[in-house]
Amino acid sequence: MTLPLSSPQLSNTNIKKVAILFSGGPAPSANAVIGSAALCFARAGIEVYGMLNGYTHLENHRPGDKLEEGVAYIRLDKNTAEGLRSSRGIVLGTARANPGKALKTPEDLKDAKKREPLMNVWRALHSLEVDALISIGGDDTLTTAAKFQLIQNELPADEPRIKVVHLPKTIDNDYQGIDFTFGYFTAVEYLASELRNLLADSEATQTGYICQLMGRKAAWLAYGAMVAGEASLVIGLEDIPKEWEMEEETRDPATSEVIRNENHEPLMRKVIDVKMLVDRCVDVLLAREAEGKMSFVVAISEGIAEYLPLSEIVMCLSHDEYVSLKPDSFGHFPVSQLKYTSRLGRLIADEYKKRTGKSRKMVGLQFGYECRCHAPTAFDIILGSQLGVGAYRALCEANQDAIMVSVTGNLDLVYAPFQELIDFSILRAYQRPIAVGSDFHQLARYIEAWVK
Repeated sequence: MTLPLSSPQLSNTNIKKVAILFSGGPAPSANAVIGSAALCFARAGIEVYGMLNGYTHLENHRPGDKLEEGVAYIRLDKNTAEGLRSSRGIVLGTARANPGKALKTPEDLKDAKKREPLMNVWRALHSLEVDALISIGGDDTLTTAAKFQLIQNELPADEPRIKVVHLPKTIDNDYQGIDFTFGYFTAVEYLASELRNLLADSEATQTGYICQLMGRKAAWLAYGAMVAGEASLVIGLEDIPKEWEMEEETRDPATSEVIRNENHEPLMRKVIDVKMLVDRCVDVLLAREAEGKMSFVVAISEGIAEYLPLSEIVMCLSHDEYVSLKPDSFGHFPVSQLKYTSRLGRLIADEYKKRTGKSRKMVGLQFGYECRCHAPTAFDIILGSQLGVGAYRALCEANQDAIMVSVTGNLDLVYAPFQELIDFSILRAYQRPIAVGSDFHQLARYIEAWVK
């Protein structure tokens, strides 16, 4: 019988060596995940290779090449893993190298050229005699992990398979299989502190602040920061009703020419009626004034920038910035380059003056990278540590493969198969925006000023 204070028993596993990599944008508590995983494997006598800078040194590996220790990877043992949990940054570094980006359909998995970067990853890890890969990252990294598992089906039967386990990292909190991921609450706390500072300034000066927060597809960060930071209003892409949507032809900012699809038809892009967005902000601003509150701080998720009409985008950027924009295949422009809140603030000030005859100053701000390596909160250290330990338990105790480790509300471990998380028809992870009408979504509506 196992006693409450019994140490874990060594597992009967064939895994001798594991590789851990971190990919994509940083997140608070990354080192808690890495350190806790490495500590468990090391104590179980399993060698741990920490791959440096994500997939950078793996995707271009060639037969006969040797991965150089200290350049492509470091070894993590009990001593190096100890003390990482509460530290900032990412001990392994990170990068946005994506060896699976050419694989967009199941048919692509049969294309030797398209799957070559992932085969390079397999060769590189095989050269180190790695038995399992632990990837830590967002929806792209999750999808890459699933593709890595799939391309191994094309290997000859006598070639060794490398197990793969994914650990979710997305401070945007925006893909299926998780409730909250490590770093989210730390990022929310940091952003909330900035909003609280602006609120104090706004109370003193009556200046309004329109703040753009991270969240391309989902507004979890904006909503969390609004609630914790006592902002006046939050708007995410999820909040845009059909009545606010329009369509326009996609044009090349450099030439003004219409961009056409493969059928030579104009590429149409969905856009937002900005007047409706402005009206909602002014409605809440006036509702606050009716309550005797002159402060005004708005949190808006950056994803809205993708759906701005081109006539508005041109007003947000310098000429050089505007003509350098390149739309993707859906007509979307890169949100990181669209600093739109100053323009939105001017429109809000104009509409406010039109309705009231009075002037109010509105300042636009963009928050972003500041929160990604903030000192992690205790909760995120605990959550990250559980995910790291979960990687060990999934591989060595539960003999799992092709799964993502997640947790329940009380931090019990859950092993979600890739089949539940990936739309294999397009080889993409399922998105997870805030459910409109959910209690979390409605929380903001109840604490905002009520518009009559």
